[in-house]
This record gives sequence, C-alpha cells and structure tokens, in this order.
Amino acid sequence: MTADDVRRLLESVRRGETEIASVVQQLTPMTGDLGFATLDFQRRERCGFPEVVLAEGKTADWVVQVVRRMREAGQDCLATRVSGEQFQHLAAEFPQAEVDHLARTFWLPTPGDRPPLVGDVLVVTAGTGDLPVAYEAINTARVMGANAELIADVGVAGLHRILRKRDRLAAADVVIVCAGMDGALPSVVGGLVDCPVIAVPTSIGYGAAFGGVAALLTMLNSCSAGVVTVNIDAGFKAGYAAALMVRKIAKS
Repeated sequence: MTADDVRRLLESVRRGETEIASVVQQLTPMTGDLGFATLDFQRRERCGFPEVVLAEGKTADWVVQVVRRMREAGQDCLATRVSGEQFQHLAAEFPQAEVDHLARTFWLPTPGDRPPLVGDVLVVTAGTGDLPVAYEAINTARVMGANAELIADVGVAGLHRILRKRDRLAAADVVIVCAGMDGALPSVVGGLVDCPVIAVPTSIGYGAAFGGVAALLTMLNSCSAGVVTVNIDAGFKAGYAAALMVRKIAKS
C-alpha cells in the first residue's frame, strides 16, 4: 500500500465514510513472505492465537528468520519440535525467550503484561517416558492462556494410582492423557470424569507397539464416550485444542 493509498483511507475515515476497524484491517499485513516461508499474520485475529512454528525439518537459520519476522510484526512466537542446533541459534538471537529442552519448545512473547491464565487443563501421563509429549501439551496450553498442570506416571499397570487422583480429575475442565504401550489409560480416565478427554498416543513401547500405532488404534476404539484422539506424539495439538476449549468456557 502506497503513501497515497494510506492518505485516501485516512481522509475517508475523517469524512465518516470508512470505519476505523476496516482501516486497521487494510493496513495490517496479511502475510510475511520470506521466500522459504509465508507467514500468516492475521491468524491471531481469526483463530485467537498467532501462527505456530514447527521447527522440525527446517534449518536453524530458517527458524531464526521466521521468529525474527514474527517479532517484527508484533506477534507472539511459539516454536515446537526444536532441535539442539536450532536451540543454540535461537538462544544467541533471542536470549530472553523461554525454552524447554524436554518438550522441545521455544516461546518468545511480545513485551508487556499478559492476561491471567484461565480454566483448568490437567495433563496426565501413563508413564515417565510420556513426559516430553506431556510438557509439549502443557507449554502449548499455557502460552495460549490456559492453566495447565501435570499428573505423571499413573498408568493402568498400577490402577490404584489414577484412582487416588479422582478428585483432581473431577475438578478439571479438560483432561489430556498421554500414553504409549497399550494406550488404555484414556478410556479409564474417560469413565471417571464429566469433561472432554483428549487422548495422545505416544511412541513409547516395544516392537508390537509399532511406534505408537497400537496406542493410537486403542484410543480411537475407546469405549468411553468422552474421549477424542489426536495424532501420535501430538502434544501440541492436544494442548492447543484444550486451551481453545477452556478459553471458550471462560468467555461464556
């Protein structure tokens, strides 16, 4: 948009012919073209949260350039599946960012106060090996504005462990259950709560677990009506969906 275009828009606002909201939308760039990536700068307005960077498969330089461009546009930036090399480059450029090497997440918020967290997302793991996926879900939910807490290592091999957490489970708005091996825990949790249960199959287990496929099929076939399933190791997807749910509850 040229300077003359901007001047015409402002004159139109002064004459009362154009709404300010319309001008803001026209002046806000929709995308940022980096050659190797086209960033969606209006996703926050449409979907409630800016575009998230999947770092996996990208060079460290590409990830740094994407984060830099999003920061220049005044956007919060969450990156997932960040590698060790990518972490090193990001830390050199953005030392103020929050990083979680276990979850492989990078979080660079825009400066300023953030609204208080809302809702109650409870993330449950069947085993300790599921923690990287669980923390990806927790970090995603938190940066999107939701309260998120963890209950770890309460799988069905020791059923008494999850039963001792019934009161905490019942208090949650959404429960995310991360489990590999037989993938049975989400069905158990689904039979104990009156809220949505998001099942996350993890790629933990021996040969016949098929890298999480066995758990995925178990969760898809859950007999608990309130259980929905995301992809294998998709902690980000589970945390994102849970945050959207509790934010809607808070608005209502």
